[in-house]
Amino acid sequence: MERVPTGIPGLDELIQGGFLVGSSILVAGGAGCGKTIFAMQYVYKGAELYKDPGIYITIEEGPKNIWWNMTSFKWNIAKYQQEGLIKIYRMNLRDPKTFVKDFETEIGRIKDMVSEIDARRLVIDSTTSFAIFMSEQSEIRYNLFKLVDETKKLDVTTVLTAETFGGRDQFSRFGVEDFITDGVIGLYFRPPMRALLVKKMRGTAHDPKPHPLIIGPNGMEVKPQEQILWDALK
Repeated sequence: MERVPTGIPGLDELIQGGFLVGSSILVAGGAGCGKTIFAMQYVYKGAELYKDPGIYITIEEGPKNIWWNMTSFKWNIAKYQQEGLIKIYRMNLRDPKTFVKDFETEIGRIKDMVSEIDARRLVIDSTTSFAIFMSEQSEIRYNLFKLVDETKKLDVTTVLTAETFGGRDQFSRFGVEDFITDGVIGLYFRPPMRALLVKKMRGTAHDPKPHPLIIGPNGMEVKPQEQILWDALK
């Protein structure tokens, strides 16, 4: 089966070489654990190392903030934007009263962008932001399901982020994200320790143990030969 390398050193060793093409992967964790860095690196390294076109969709942060975050790792984002390998877009969701109509429009725009650059990688950061526009849990869950379903039709490999309350066993905010995606990766930050755990990866014999995670000047890296005790993540 064809796989998409993650661009995160050490991670592919835990998941048989990368994400399955066309799959959807949830990256979940508490504030400050590195979800956005993971998502940015997935898109950036895809362009730099594999010439994979990628789209970074943000719901809250503006494109300029995302660009600043990337350049903090000395990633030459401008080069790959100019080459048409990276596109950063902020979803135009502003008013809860018009959310349903705006959401349909934005899905259409994402489809157009994927077609325009023949994208292989897609990021949605973050699914938790949907709560800003919807108050009912059932409505949030329905639209998250719809979002994941629509991305699957695009034949891109998608990373979605979700902010949890930081608990060891928490992998979603709304109780549905981890069920509707093909893979789930948990990120943890227990100062000074960081860790990564692959909870689920369909079609993949993945390593189920927590491993050390490092965020350095060049981005994120997993230590696949080292392990962290599960109890240390409480």
